[in-house]
Order: sequence, then structure tokens, then C-alpha cells
Amino acid sequence: MAAAETDREVPSALCSEFLNFSAKDTAAKWLQAIDLPKEVYQHLARYVPKIYCLGPNLNPQSEDLLAQLLLQAPLEWYLCGEEPSLGLAKLEQSNQPSQLCGHVFKVGEPTYSCRECAADPTCVLCMQCFLGSVHKEHRYRMTTSGGGGFCDCGDTEAWKKGPYCQKHEPNISDSSQEDPLANLSADMIARTYNIFSIILKYAVDMLTWDKEDELPQGLEPPERGDTYYCMLFNDEVHTYEQVIYTLQKAVNCTQKEAVSFATTVDRDGRKSVRYGDFQFCEQAKSVIVRNTSRQTKPLRVQVMHSSVVAHQCFALKALTWLGQIIRYSDALRRILCQVGLQKGPEGENSSLVDTLMLCDSKMWKGARNVYHQLFMSSLLMDLKYKKQFAIQFAKNYQRLQTDFMEDDHERLVSVTSLSVQLFTVPTMARMLITEENLMTTIIRTFLDHLRHRDLQGRFQFERYTAQQAFKFRRVQSLIGDLKYVLISCPTEWTDKLREKFLEGLDAFLELLKCMQGMDPVVRQVGQHIEMEPEWEAAFTLQMKLTHIISMMQEWCASDERVLIEAYKKCLTALTHCHSGFTDGEQPITLSMCGHSVDTIRYCVSQEKVSIHLPVSRLLAGLHVLLSKSEVAYRFPEQLPLSELSPPMLIEHPLRCLVLCAQVHAGMWRRNGFSLVNQIYYYHNVKCRVEMFDKDLMMLQAGASMMDPNHFLMIVLSRFELFHIFSSADCRKRYNRESANKDVVQQNSTLIEEMLHLIIMVVGERFAPGIGQVENCDELKREIVHQLCIRPMAHSELVKALPENENKETGMERVIDSVALFKKPGVTGRGLYELRPECAKQFNLYFHHYSRADQSKAEEAQRKLKRQNGEDSALPPPVLPPFCQLFASLVNILQCDVLLGMLGAVLQWAVEPSGGHWSESMLQRVLHLIGMALLEEQQQLESSSEDNEVTFNFTLKISRPGEAPSNTPSILALLETLQNAPHLEVHKDMIRWILKMVGSIKTMRERTAAAPSPEGSGHCQEQTVRDKDKAERKRKAEMARLRREKIMAQMSEMQRHFINENKELFQQSLEELDASTSSSQEHSPSSWDSALVCVGPRRWRAGGGERRQLVTCILCQEEQEIRPDGRAMVLAAFVQRSTVMSKNRKRPPHNPESYDPLFMHPDLSFGTHTGSCGHIMHSHCWQRYFEAVQAKEQRRQQRLRVHTSYDVENGEFLCPLCECLSNTVIPLLPLTKTSCSSEQPGLSLWLNTTSQQIKALHSAQRKAKPTNAAVTSETQTVEDYPPPEGFRLDHTPVNPYSSSIKEMLTTFGTATYKVGLKVHPNEQDPRVPIMCWGSCAYTIQSIERLLVDEEKPLFGSLPCRQDDCLRSLARFGSACWSVSSLSTVQSHFIRLLSALVPDPQVENSPCIVDVDMFHLLVSLVLSYPAVHCQDSSGLSVDAAQLHLLHLVTVAHLVQILLTSVPVELTMEQESGGVEREEEESVGLLYNTLKTHLGSGLHEMSSGWHLWRCVKTGILPFLRGAALFFHHLSGVPAPPELQALGAGEWEALCTYLCLPPNLLQLYYIHKEVLEPLLQGWCSHPVMRQCLQAPKTLISYPRESNRLIELPEDYSALINQASSFTCPKSGGDKSRAPTLCLVCGTMLCSQSYCCQTELEGEDVGACTAHTFACGAGVGIFLRVRESQVLFLAGKTKGCFYAPPYLDDYGETDQGLRRGNPLHLCRERYRKIQKLWRQHSITEEIGHAQEANQTLVGIDWQHL
Repeated sequence: MAAAETDREVPSALCSEFLNFSAKDTAAKWLQAIDLPKEVYQHLARYVPKIYCLGPNLNPQSEDLLAQLLLQAPLEWYLCGEEPSLGLAKLEQSNQPSQLCGHVFKVGEPTYSCRECAADPTCVLCMQCFLGSVHKEHRYRMTTSGGGGFCDCGDTEAWKKGPYCQKHEPNISDSSQEDPLANLSADMIARTYNIFSIILKYAVDMLTWDKEDELPQGLEPPERGDTYYCMLFNDEVHTYEQVIYTLQKAVNCTQKEAVSFATTVDRDGRKSVRYGDFQFCEQAKSVIVRNTSRQTKPLRVQVMHSSVVAHQCFALKALTWLGQIIRYSDALRRILCQVGLQKGPEGENSSLVDTLMLCDSKMWKGARNVYHQLFMSSLLMDLKYKKQFAIQFAKNYQRLQTDFMEDDHERLVSVTSLSVQLFTVPTMARMLITEENLMTTIIRTFLDHLRHRDLQGRFQFERYTAQQAFKFRRVQSLIGDLKYVLISCPTEWTDKLREKFLEGLDAFLELLKCMQGMDPVVRQVGQHIEMEPEWEAAFTLQMKLTHIISMMQEWCASDERVLIEAYKKCLTALTHCHSGFTDGEQPITLSMCGHSVDTIRYCVSQEKVSIHLPVSRLLAGLHVLLSKSEVAYRFPEQLPLSELSPPMLIEHPLRCLVLCAQVHAGMWRRNGFSLVNQIYYYHNVKCRVEMFDKDLMMLQAGASMMDPNHFLMIVLSRFELFHIFSSADCRKRYNRESANKDVVQQNSTLIEEMLHLIIMVVGERFAPGIGQVENCDELKREIVHQLCIRPMAHSELVKALPENENKETGMERVIDSVALFKKPGVTGRGLYELRPECAKQFNLYFHHYSRADQSKAEEAQRKLKRQNGEDSALPPPVLPPFCQLFASLVNILQCDVLLGMLGAVLQWAVEPSGGHWSESMLQRVLHLIGMALLEEQQQLESSSEDNEVTFNFTLKISRPGEAPSNTPSILALLETLQNAPHLEVHKDMIRWILKMVGSIKTMRERTAAAPSPEGSGHCQEQTVRDKDKAERKRKAEMARLRREKIMAQMSEMQRHFINENKELFQQSLEELDASTSSSQEHSPSSWDSALVCVGPRRWRAGGGERRQLVTCILCQEEQEIRPDGRAMVLAAFVQRSTVMSKNRKRPPHNPESYDPLFMHPDLSFGTHTGSCGHIMHSHCWQRYFEAVQAKEQRRQQRLRVHTSYDVENGEFLCPLCECLSNTVIPLLPLTKTSCSSEQPGLSLWLNTTSQQIKALHSAQRKAKPTNAAVTSETQTVEDYPPPEGFRLDHTPVNPYSSSIKEMLTTFGTATYKVGLKVHPNEQDPRVPIMCWGSCAYTIQSIERLLVDEEKPLFGSLPCRQDDCLRSLARFGSACWSVSSLSTVQSHFIRLLSALVPDPQVENSPCIVDVDMFHLLVSLVLSYPAVHCQDSSGLSVDAAQLHLLHLVTVAHLVQILLTSVPVELTMEQESGGVEREEEESVGLLYNTLKTHLGSGLHEMSSGWHLWRCVKTGILPFLRGAALFFHHLSGVPAPPELQALGAGEWEALCTYLCLPPNLLQLYYIHKEVLEPLLQGWCSHPVMRQCLQAPKTLISYPRESNRLIELPEDYSALINQASSFTCPKSGGDKSRAPTLCLVCGTMLCSQSYCCQTELEGEDVGACTAHTFACGAGVGIFLRVRESQVLFLAGKTKGCFYAPPYLDDYGETDQGLRRGNPLHLCRERYRKIQKLWRQHSITEEIGHAQEANQTLVGIDWQHL
């Protein structure tokens, strides 16, 4: 309390001082001052501590106000030399607006990048600029900002075209860019300069001040207080929970306060947690330090003097003020830049900007953010000073990064994150490379921080400490900076740029040399590896560098001199690496097929081998560039191509590929998963461009410079297969060698892999530079092969293609030429399908297929060919020709070694019995033969007369082997294989090969004989094709005959069976005849009267129709439903609902005292019952539920996970369909009713009933003897004798068996428990009321659903809803039998009193406040309790009809009172069709008007009134029809089973009402007139009519989910400006939109947690209870995800209704394609909500996906 008082006194002491203070005078005094800095400092020293930091709770509003008056005003006066508002306005006017937008992004704000025009992905626009720019018509990407960064609109270097939006378009007039200072007077410039330098120096001094107890020179306060703050600082080590727990102990505050402290610390970087004298604060500090230093370093806490804190607060304010002032004028901005960058007396790094930068890591988060913002709005907006700042930044780069490594804040709040603003500007980046040698600096800094190396100087990530791992994560940001520098490739090179770039390349090669050969592996033999070695760090580094390596190659390719130099440097580096590698490798000579080669002995399966070879791969890339840019042919003398040693080049890449093959063959199983993962990433799309692809290129480069036989022998040797193929009789020997099964299996796989490698070396020609192709051809081929597997969605394709540094795959440019797009339906996504003409490009051995992809693609393509009726061979596709540098690769296909290998495999295939060959080996061999034949055919076609075709494969394969062995030729082997029975699959392929051989031979003969045109070749193919056709026809004919034979057999068997079981079939046929004829007799149309469902004339079911047989889903027994039989039940789910609510603001009622007898027409809460329609015996269900409970108890002891259902609340899953249920409804038969023809009219019945009621009243009074004495004194009440035949003492016999009674109680109690949120109590008088209410509410909600979906009233409901309604209605009519009779009777009396006034009943409601349908259902269902004591022959049917008439009239009056809008002037006459109705409705309206006077407005048009009445009462009549139909089982008339015009008449007839409803009133006028008067004179009526806002008008509109904007970015924008309502003006982290009512909530955060029923819940969960009775539908705006919640423990995510142009959702906004609202999908969500299926949907989702169960939904 004391603190509060002092707080109040201080201002009063200051008041006089403040009142006497004049900013103008102070400024005038400063103008005279000799030593201005001293004057200003004195002023600050005097006032700052008086304004800021006066108590424990800082009060920002009043502080800012005072600071404005006492501190900022004099500065502004001094600056302007006049009234600041005038002076600043003048400045603003004379200022030419900047062309740069410079809008700094808030967290979560949408940003847009144009994928066609942006120089790189970091160039973004804010929403305003984007909407006004040309880019919104282009392909753009939308993301949400993480904060920081600013809009690049107006920056010409950021955009290839369209740099300005309409707002920032430069004027032509001010094209002469004069100095902005020219507009200011010299005097003003001097003043500005003075004030800026003082204030900036003050702020810098204060923010970088590290003493806690004293102030800088000149700022010591006149009188010094003795108060301190205990200041807690943010770090990234401790969690929220740790901080909250520690604070509660240290400064004993509540959990809520601790949470708010922690949130502020996290947001601002520091927060004072205690205020008082030094001792008091020191004590808190020691507790915090002690508590947090156990596992990690302790939290940073300082005890600071309050005046220091005050000046630091004002320093931040001052920086913000500077940022605001310079917005008025570019001139001021420029002066501030000059002041900031001006060198101080100490020389280097002494300017204020340098000081701030270099102290960055010492400052807290809030201070950093403020000065970064100032830098952005000043230095980065002024192009001249941006350059100077960039130079300073580059000079200090190494120091800044080192500070960042030591600091533990994330990069977002470090000054190093400004690199993205500087390095991505191409001119700036190049200037920094040439002048500050930036590229080398970045790479050197990087290498400095990764010090951990092995003996060879390679990186070693094994056994990293946590500290090193942290540093490794930090150091990756340097790679990002390097990427920014390289992101745009130079078009013009200067000598200086070349020199510095190559210097940078040297440094880069140093880095790559440290990676070459890192993380080597050795094969484990014998036992499994003990510890999985660390592999991720190396791959992380590789992935980060992938784009850098690609960009380096692009830079090299853009200048020939650079390319040549780079190639030489890279080669030197590689040679250097190799010289260190040759450890103990002995030279050996291999000979085979008459060729021999010298190589080294090396076994991948025994020595060290590494997957990381970046130097080799860079060289491979540069080698291909030499070919692509044709430098290799134009300057061969400058290139060291002759000195290359091809075997050295291919050695390591080959080892790498062999390693992969051996891993596939299972030889490295004991090396664990780390190796498997490395192989996976080596081929993965993220890494393969600079790993696997480049290794293949290196093999191609090496092979193109070697004798193909030598190349293949080295390959065989590395694959460790040389011994198999090299022996003279390898074709025989390998068969015998069945030594060890494993070894044989491994060798087979290795042979397959090696053949695959040869296919790739010869066949992969789609890289520009290797084959004569363009970039887009390579991409098309990738897409074709992906779509050959299956049709794919856009996002899947993008994932399967490599991205470049701009996150682009280039797919959109080419996709339409190879694929067709198919739009999605309401679920699923849009798919691309391959164009049929592209299928012929399919290559089964495409190098980027994984094994799974390959087999899927093969299956899909064979299937496609069969569908098109072609043969199923998959021959190799035609390939583009090689470039000159690689042309010699084709010779591999015809060299002796390969032919030897092919022959060997074919020979093994001919005699499969002994050997271990595999079909896929043969398939690869056939593929290679096919490739060679295609190559030969192409060369023949393209050759001209003079040059001889050197490629003669056909000749070589038709030669048999030499003597002694005399092996058959390859061609002969193929012909043998064509008829081998075990090779069915490959027949087509072999036939294709032989056909090709034939056509090539004829081509050769033709060219040899005479140059005749291509007739002969054509006819050759024709004959082959005819042969094929005939063969195919023969096969088809055979298949047809086989089918017919089988069918004949089957029908014979069938006939046989029928003959044997004659009598069985006979019987069923007779029954069928009988049933059809009987149905015709009974069909209602053949009667005279129409169908009526209520009243004495209603249709009655015959005995047969009443019988109902059902089967229990648990025991499969059939049983008839009888009142005295065993109970049968339906699984059901009861839930509270607000789906039809017209008033979500109504406060929830107190469940203990609430009386639910009358439902208010706004339906603010209802109870809905749904069912999945599955039927069980009650005892089967009880057994099942007990088992579920027992299982749950066991589960709780074992493991603490939730299930998707809550057993304690009686929930279970339906045993058949797993639908969530929480009770069961008993199935009841139709009640038999007899009906005497003579039934009383309305007045007579009312009379009788009122007598019965009086008798009941008096009987009840007698039952309460205590009150008897009192009543007899006050008034003598004569005892009413009961009317004739009404026996009060008669207790009705309960017709139901005990099990049915038990189930009636079960369901009643469940509805009561859920509907009122109370504990179950079967004796409570409200149980039957809740059941009737649930019946009425469910019918109303289904009736609305049918209207919304435009379906007919009957016949369109799924049977589960039909069954549910039938059971509900019949249960309602029976539930009185298990309640106390007098309770239900008193309910009936009170219900009736709402319509027929009863003096004994107090406070009956006004008819405007009653929902008439609920009233009707409750009256009809409670009436049997009165009727059961009546034996006078009055039938229930008549009573039901009279009740319906009464309620209908009341509803008519209700509609006339509430729903007649002010009349439209247009008089529309109906032409006399409904003249009678119009007149009578006009009469009734006027009667009401006489009773109510001014409450109603004049209405002259009867037509208008009748239309209002008709539309208003229709939902009631439809509901009543559904109710009585299910209650009495009367079939629905055909007119109501289809949508059509006759609905009104059909409804009235079905309900036994006159089509002119007003006749009801006029026929019984003498009875109803007094009732009408009573209704109108109800005391509440006048009040209701005078407050029309609260009135509900009929028909009630169906509720919809809120309207969502078409474009998703509008939502993001709305969410980014949404601030958390609790933590003053803080941005919300997870803004979430309620789709039911449109409220935006701050989800998933501590700040907005509230307490609900004793536990903390998040904002969304709390909102569901207020808005949706526990069920909620939300859209998480930042994630683009729909969230369903039900209760506190259930929830699931659902696909959002927003799709991109490719028909896909983007949950998490990862892809950033523009999203648009899909109406169908939104309607689907709305339908789920209206059907009350949200909880069911969540149940299914949680059952399907167990991870959803573990989420704490209540915290969202």
C-alpha cells in the first residue's frame, strides 16, 4: 500500500515544476548556450530520473506523456526554431517523397515475392505495394514475415522489371537528383547536426553502458536516490517453465505474475522483477542465480541503480524519436547518417554506428531491435550512406560474426542479420568483393570457427561437445551470407573482380579440401558396429554448400578467363588431395579379352572410403562447363587437358558408386543406419546435383578420355567382379561356383548394379555440355520420369525436382508441354498426368529412380502398354547425340570387354539350372543391347555419303567366339532365348531386339547396294508388324475360347446346385410373389382417404407392419422388438449444441437451479442426439461397455496416454463402426391405440382437460398435509371431484420389461447429464424435460439441414438419422413411464398453462418467449401421463390433434406479432387464389391490433401478411410432420418425398390441418378469443414488442459459418494487425479465427490462458465453451489450418478451405503459392458443423492417427 501512496505523491511534487516548465524557453536558452552538450546533459540529468523508473510498476502511458512534454518538446523546438508541429509540417511539405518504401515488417505480416521479376527470393513487397504493382498478375509467392526486414519497393536493383508500385512511382520532374540538404537553411542544418550528434551520442553511451551503479560524465542526477532494480535478462538456454518456477521462488509472486514476467523478458529481452534497496534486490538475484545454475549457465541478472535504468529507458525512447523525426525529411535522414558514420577522435571503428555494431552482443533484445530499426530507416534508406555502412560492416565482419558465435540470442536479433539487406544488392556485393575482399573474408571466418580437424586436416565432427555443436549451428549463417553475395551472377567482369573472385575461389577450395574424404567408413566384418558414427553434421554442411557450389560454377561459366583459371586451380587442389591419399595401394596389371591395363589394387569392401568428394565434383562440373561453353575447343592450349590422368579422376567417384552398390547388395549391413542414411542423402534430390550427378559426370569425363576396354576393366576390378568375367571360360565356370549362397547373391546384385552403371555412363546425356541439349530438356525429362510412376500433384513434383538457389525448379515453364492438369473434387488435390505422346521417352534405367520408383514405373508403363494393345516391351528411348568432348563414350557399347560380359550373362540365362543369374541382370543386358542398336541406327540415318559409320554393333554381335571355345554369338544366344519357357516376361523385348537387328541389316545393305529411298526399310518393318499382329490375334482368340469354356462349366455347376436344393428355392420365390401383391393392396394410394399422421382419422399400422426384426451387431442374434422382450438399443451420442442459436451472448445458466421446461425461441443452447444406427442387445452392450471400462483402468496404470474417448464420461466407440458414442437409445415398438369414432371437439376437450387438471391440483394439495392448515384459513378451496371416468387412484401398469425400463432410465439420465452439465440423477424432475427437448431440437436441426441442402422432407435422410429420430420420438412417448407420474403431470399442467391460462400456475411465460415446436413436442409427449388415468374412452389421438391445433394457432399469433416487416409499398395481389386466407389473416391481425394498440404497425395488404405467415410457419409444420411420422409410424405421402409445388397442401393434409390455417381460429373462435386476449394481456408482452431487437422473427434463418475473404492474404493481413488482448499491444504468435462467430483469438500462449472448471485452458478452448457449447471450428491463420475442438481433451486438424491454383492446400504456408477460397470445401466444413458431426470427425481422426491423442488440445 505504501508504494501506491508514494506513487501518488511524486507527481504532485513534480506538478508545480511541470506546470512552470516551458519547452520554448528551454530551447531558447540552448540556442544561447556556449557548451550545448553540457546544457542538454544537465537537462536530461535533472528530468529523466524524475519521469522514468519511479516505482516497481512502470507506467508507460504517463511516462511517455511526460517525456514528450519535458524532454522531446525542447529538442523539437530547438530543431525547428518554431512551434514543432508547424516546423515539421513545413519540412514534410518541402520534402520530396522517397521512392523507397522501406516499410519494416511486423511479425506475421504477409510479404510477397514475384517469382518472375525478383532478383532473388529476399526481395519482397508489403501488401500495399504489392496490390499496387504489376506483380500481382505474375506468378508470386506469399509468405509471412518473421519480423525485421523491409519492403523493397522502389529499389531498382531488387526487381528485373516493375520496381515501383503506383504509390512510389518517381515523378519525371525531379529526375535531377540534387542533394536533399539544399532545401534546408544553413542555420537549420547546424542546429540539426548539433542536436542529432548530442542525442545519438547520449543514446549510444547509455545503451552500451556497463556499470550498474554510476552514470556517464555529466549525467549524475542532482539528488541521488537509493533505489535499485533487480533486472532479469533473456537467454535462449532456459525454458519458460524454468524461468517461471525460479521467479516464483525468488520474488515470491503468483504463477500469473511470473508468467507475465517471463513473457516480457522473452519479448523485450529484460524485465525488472524487484524494486527496492540494494540488499533487497541482491537477495532476489542470488536466489535466481542459485536456482538456474545447476545444469546450465545461470540466468543473467543484474542489480541496477534506478537512475541508470531510467536513462536507458529514455535512450531507447530517444532512438525511436530520431527514427520518427527523420521521416519528415530526407535531409534530416542524411544528417543523421553523417552524424552516425562520422569517425571519432580514435580513428578506425570509432563512429557511433561502429560502436553500436560492435557492442551488439552485449545489449539486450529490446535495445537491439530499436537500433536495428533506426539503422533500417536511416542508413539503409539513403543510398550514399548505405554504401559507407556496408563497407564498415564488411570491415568489421569477422569481429561481428565472432561476437555472434559467443552470443546466445537467435540471429533475428543480431546485427549480423542485416547482411541480407546489404549483400543481396548486386552492385554492393561486387563492390565489397573487390574493395573489401568480402568473399575471402566470409570463407576464412567460416574456416576459423570450424577448428576441429583430423590428422589429414579434414573436418571431424565425431564426438562434438554441446558447445561445438552450438557453434556449428551458428556458423551456418555465414554460408547464408556467402549465398547472398553470389546470388546474382555478374554480366561484366573487371580485372579487379576476376582477381578477387579467384582469390575467394582459392579460399573456397581450401574449405572443400577440408571436406574431401571426411567421415570415411570401413566395412564392418564379423560383428555389428558398436556406436552409430556421427554423419549428420557433414551432410548438413554439404546441403548448405550445395547452392554455393552451383553458384560458383555459374560465376565461372560467365567468363572464359575465370573458367580456365578456376579449372586449373581446381585440378591442382585435386592433385594435392590425391597425393595424400595413396596409402599402401600396390600397382597391378589386369588383362581380359586381349586387352590389359595398369591400375592399383584397392578393395572398397576392405579399405577406408568416403562419400564426401566436393573437390572432384567441382572439377567435374567445371569440366562439363568447358564443353558447354566450347572453351575446350577454342583454347585447348590454355587448358591442361593433356596432363590429366583419367584413372586418377575416376578413382574416387567410382569408389563412391561401388560403395552404394555394395550397400544395396547387403555387404555393409553391420555398419548400421548411419551409412544407409548417407547413401539415401547421396541420391536424394536435395544433395544429388552436387554429389551423385557429379560423380557420374566425372566417370563420363574420365571414360571419354580412356580406352573403353581399360575403363571397363577398372570398373570390374573396383566392383570386385573381375575374377568372374576375366577367366577364359567364364560362361561355364561361374555356373559351377555355388560356393556360399550369400556370396553368390551379393555378386548377382553387384553385376546388376555394375551393368546399371554402364547404362548410365553411356545413356545419361541430358546435362547441357555432355549431350547436345538445353537446360529445359533435362527438366522435362525429370518430370516425364516422375509422372511415369503415377500422376502427381504439383507439390509432389516440386519436391522431386532440385531447387536452385532462388528456390525455383523452373517446372512451370515446361510442365504444360509434357503433362495435363486434372482439377480436384471436394477432397483430394489436383494432379498432373503425363501426355500420352511423352510415354515413349520412358527409360526404365533412369538414373534418379530409386529401386521402389523403378519397379512402380515399370509396372505402370507395362500396364499402359497392355491397355493400348501394344506389346509390353520397354525398349530404351532414342537419345540426343553427345557433345564433341564426350563423343567417344558410345564406343563403350561396342568394345570387346562389354561384349564378353553380355555374352557371359546371356549364356548363363540359356542354362539357368546350375547358375546363379537373375532376371534383372538379363533385363539390363537386353537394355544395353537395345541402346547399342539404337545408336547404330541413328548414326546410319544421320551419316552422309563420304564419312564411314564407325559404329558396327550388329556385325560384332553376330560373330561367334574364336576357336578353342567356339562360343555361340550373342545373336545366336538371343534367338535361343526367344523360345526359352522360363523367360516369358522378356520375350517381347528380345523380339524387339531381333526386329531392330533385321532393320539395321537392311539399312546397311541398302546403303551398300544403292541409295534407294527408304521404301525397303519401311516394307521390312511392315512385314514384321503384320507378323506381330497375326501373333497377337492368335493369342486373343485362344484366350476367348478358354474364357467361354470356364463360363460354361460354371453355369452347369449352378444348374446342378438348384436341382439339388429345389424346395429351398421354391419357397423363397413364393414368398417374393406374396410380398409384392400384398404391398399393392396396402399401398395408401388405393384408399379413399389421404394419409393423415395425427388425430382420430390417422392411418393405423396392421399387425404385420408393426413387427420389427433386428439383428444385434455383437452376438448376431435376430430379435423382434416387443415391449415385454429383451431391450434392443442404438449406440447414440448426445451433445450440447449452439448450431441453431440466435443469441450467442446469453450467459450460461446455473445448472443446479435452471428450469428447462420452456425453450426460448433464440434456441441459445440445445441438446442434440445423433446415432450411427447400429443395434445391440442391451445386455451385450453392457458387457461390452464394462470391458471398455476395465481396459481403461488397466491402461491408466500402464501408460498415461489419452484415448480418443473419455470412459469416465460414459463414452465408448460403437463396436462396429468406431463412431464416438456416449449412451444408447432403447428401440421401442409402435404403441397400439384403439380409437372410437366419436371424439369430442376442441372446446369440449379443453373443458374436460381443465377439469382433470383441477382434480390433479387438489389431489396434489392433499398429498401435502403441512400446507393444508394455512390454505384453509386464507381461502377455502373446494375440492374438485374428478370428471367422469378419470380415476386418480389408478396407477397404470408399466408395459415394458425390466431391461427396457433400465435402458429408458439410462438414456434419460445421459441426456439430462450432458444437456445440463450436471451429475447424473435419475430422480431429478428435469430428466423427462431434457429428453423431450433433445427430441425437439434434433428434429428442428434436421429439418433445417434438409432445407439448406434443398432435399425433400421425407426419403432423403440416411437411415441412421431416420432410425435415430424414430427411436427418439418413441422413447419420448415412453419416458414418462419411468419417471414419477405426478412430476410428469405437473410438467404437463405447466406446459398447457402457457396456452390456456390456469390460475393455479404462477409465472407462466409470454407466448413470444416460447419456442412453439418444443412446446408441441413436450405437450404431446407428456400428455400420456394424464391420459393413463382416464378411462372415459377419450383417445390419445384426439388429444394430440387438439394440442397441435392449439399450438399452431399460438404460433400463428406469435408470427403475426414478431415477423411482419414494415409493409412494402408495392401492392401485389394474388389474383383471388388465396383471397379467403388473405381476408382472414387481415381480420386476425386487426383483432391483435385492438388488443395491443400501438405495439403493431398498420398493415393493409392481406397478401403480404399471409405470405409472412406461410413462410414463417412452414418450418414448424415440417418439424411437426417429421415428429408425428416417427411417433406413429404413418408412411409419408409421395408429395413430401420430392421437392415440388404442392408441399403446403400435402403438409396440411398430412397433419390434419385446413390449408387455410386461420380457419382453426375462426371455427373455434368462442374458445380461442378469450385465450388470445389472455396472451395479449400478458405483462411481458408490451415490453417484448417495444424492444424489437430481442425478438426472434420467423422463419429463423439457418446459421452459417462466417464469410471468408476470397484471397488468403487478406486474412493474414488481418491477423498480423491483431494484437493480444491481454498483454498490451503485443503481437499474437498464433492468431486464430473462430469460424462460427468471427472472433480473432490469441491461441497457444500463456498470456491468454483462463481458468475453466478448475484448470487452465487456452483462448480457443475457453471460447468454445462460450460460443459453441464446447465445440469449436477455428482457422489458424499463420498455419492455414482448420482446427476442430470438442471439450478439453479432443481436437484434430482439418484441411483448410483455401487452395492454390494447383488444387492443393498449403498447411503451414510452406510453399507460399497464392491461396484462394474453395467454396465447395468451405460448404463441406459448414455441413459437418450443421450436422453436429464435428465431434464424430475428431473421433475418427484421433482413432486413425494416434499422435493427435497426445496433443494438449486444451492449451490451444
